[in-house]
Amino acid sequence: MTSVKACLAQKGKSVNVISVKPDEKVVVALQLMRDNRVRAILVVNDEKLMGIVTQGDCAIKVLLPGLDAKQVLVQEVMTADPVSVKLDDPIEACTGLMASRNFRHLPVVEAGRVVGVISIGDVVKDNIRQMGQQIGFLETYIKGHSAAL
Repeated sequence: MTSVKACLAQKGKSVNVISVKPDEKVVVALQLMRDNRVRAILVVNDEKLMGIVTQGDCAIKVLLPGLDAKQVLVQEVMTADPVSVKLDDPIEACTGLMASRNFRHLPVVEAGRVVGVISIGDVVKDNIRQMGQQIGFLETYIKGHSAAL
């Protein structure tokens, strides 16, 4: 069973947390998403997780109603107090949370400090990696036993 910590380690350099303060304008959040090629960023103030804002939040709550992303604050559109996970949580728990609550991103918080984000893509990649390992073990097992016959 893989942990959140192991999944984050697989991400390598892309573990850095992309965040915005709650009093920033939505346009800043959108620029960060664009520049970092992500669809969600965390809202952090004084190293404390305040919320999460997604492209969908910006589109539905700002652009669709005809509001100006240069005027609206992130705190007005973010999801406040998002569900988070810890480094020692199993990835299977993240998968269950994402599936049941329709999340695509889970902040990782340890000792009150944001240390990363697990996305649905990270979970899928981890599942594929685990399946590859299991297939390898099974092939080795089958080859070892077929030689004895």
